[in-house]
Amino acid sequence: MDLATVMSQLESLGKEETAQAYKSQGAGSNVFGVAPAALKRLTKKIGMDHDLAVELWDSGNADARTLATMVADPDELTPTQATQWMKDVTFAPHEEGVAAVVAASSFGLSKMRQWRKQKSEYARTTGYAILNCLLEDDPDSIEEAECLRILKDIIVELPRSPNRARHAMVMSVIAIGSHKPELRDEAIEAGEEIGEVEVDYGDSSGKAPRIVPSIKRAARRSTRNASVRSA
Repeated sequence: MDLATVMSQLESLGKEETAQAYKSQGAGSNVFGVAPAALKRLTKKIGMDHDLAVELWDSGNADARTLATMVADPDELTPTQATQWMKDVTFAPHEEGVAAVVAASSFGLSKMRQWRKQKSEYARTTGYAILNCLLEDDPDSIEEAECLRILKDIIVELPRSPNRARHAMVMSVIAIGSHKPELRDEAIEAGEEIGEVEVDYGDSSGKAPRIVPSIKRAARRSTRNASVRSA
């Protein structure tokens, strides 16, 4: 599909109510309001198309940018493109989408290390979101010593971090505790020290996940799954 065809389809799939919700969450005024399920169906039709992904991102339309992260090829993504996309992020789904693509690239680990230490909201947010993707996809890609350093950083830096970054940092503590069983106790201790975290999700009534219960639930699921596999 070419850009014009995709943009036309996105516009036809948009809903005003959804667009208003996206605007309240930072999507900006250039948005059609396409539901995630519709974007997934369109992604299946398109397949992986990195050139189209770049065009979609450059359009500036929020729905097109979400779709761009879904059809981008991590093997074709360049560090320059990744940095520009990160700098363009103001909308949570873009942060998560960019993180997923960058995490799957050859430079995902280096971008995680670089971005999570930056002060700007979405640089730090995307950096920690990359960490979460890496831990989910390949827990061994990040050594225990580095995860311990990250836990210490989060304890110190989370209270004074920007809004969305706090959410990503909470999710990182949970990810370390969930995907690094050998560090589960340390992640739980970090969660106990951090306590409950307030995050403003815009018009959503959502709350930041509670770290310790989330890790313990993940541990129980892991134990159940291991029992099923061994049965």
